[in-house]
Amino acid sequence: MPVGDDQPVGRVGSLLAMRAVRVALLPAAVAGLLLSVTLATPGAVMGSALQSFGVGAARAHKQLTPAGLPAPARLVPFPGNVATGEGVWHPAGRLVGGRPAVYETVLAPPGGGAPAGVAWMDTRLLAARLYSGSQSPGWITGGWKYTAPVLPGDARRLVAAFNGGFKFPQSDGGYYSEGHLVFAMRNGAASLVIYKGGGVTVGAWGSNVRMTPNVASVRQNLNLLVDGGRPTQLAGTPNWGEWGATCGASSCAGPGIEHQWRSGLGVTAKGALVYALGPGLAPLELAQLLARAGAVRAMELDINPDWPVFATYDPPSPNGLAAPANGTKLLASSVQGPWTFFEPWWARDFVAMLAR
Repeated sequence: MPVGDDQPVGRVGSLLAMRAVRVALLPAAVAGLLLSVTLATPGAVMGSALQSFGVGAARAHKQLTPAGLPAPARLVPFPGNVATGEGVWHPAGRLVGGRPAVYETVLAPPGGGAPAGVAWMDTRLLAARLYSGSQSPGWITGGWKYTAPVLPGDARRLVAAFNGGFKFPQSDGGYYSEGHLVFAMRNGAASLVIYKGGGVTVGAWGSNVRMTPNVASVRQNLNLLVDGGRPTQLAGTPNWGEWGATCGASSCAGPGIEHQWRSGLGVTAKGALVYALGPGLAPLELAQLLARAGAVRAMELDINPDWPVFATYDPPSPNGLAAPANGTKLLASSVQGPWTFFEPWWARDFVAMLAR
């Protein structure tokens, strides 16, 4: 018999007690709302309670969506540069919890030249995963679980992906992932560190970052390019070859040039990641771009025309699979693109940024 306002108080009390027991088995956020609705309106029919349960479940799900970082502030262009849209951020890639997790802009380096692409990533909304390559760092016994192409489960969450660093031993550093120490860590080396929960940062090994049980992956490459929010002294060394061997102006067969394709990654004071790549950058210019984008610490990643790449993905449906067809390059002029991370032959490491 339905419970109405004319039912004895004792009967209502018994039903409320039974409901309270059942509610206790529900998630706290849902249970609290359902119990409050039931206690406030003891004469309500079960349909109203179930309707309230639905609202509570939706609110509880919404509460599970992580709160993101504040959107990045517009970047101030370097003096003398007038490229259209410089420093103005635009959302890129699929939304996470209804909000952008990646923003992109362009910024010409100091002194002019072709604009570089700059991306900002919200690490509260995104989890990082290191994919390993057959050449960089090389195969391990049993093979890597995470290697190109992007796994279908990750493709459903993929928002952005970008290149790793140099091959070994040219990287002058270590590599650790999936429980395998492939190359030993070097104290002082610039290190991309990914934690088991998907958190990620950049720092000097042994001072800013170190090995802990919570570390999932470490990718080292040379030394810090930015530290304390400013380019390091080494970033401006006249011996720019310290930052890697480059191709020539028209091919990799000739003498290398200082202003070449370069990419880098940094972390801001609030924990966001910033990435930059461009076609004619000296090491110091790359450092200046990353610092202008807010990096307090940053490292150089891969260089030369064939390797730097940053892509975002925006499938038609919220939980759709990322694919080359719904991907977009950060810079249209880069050789690689959104297809790169889905190619089985891609033999270099890269980082996938996944929706939390």
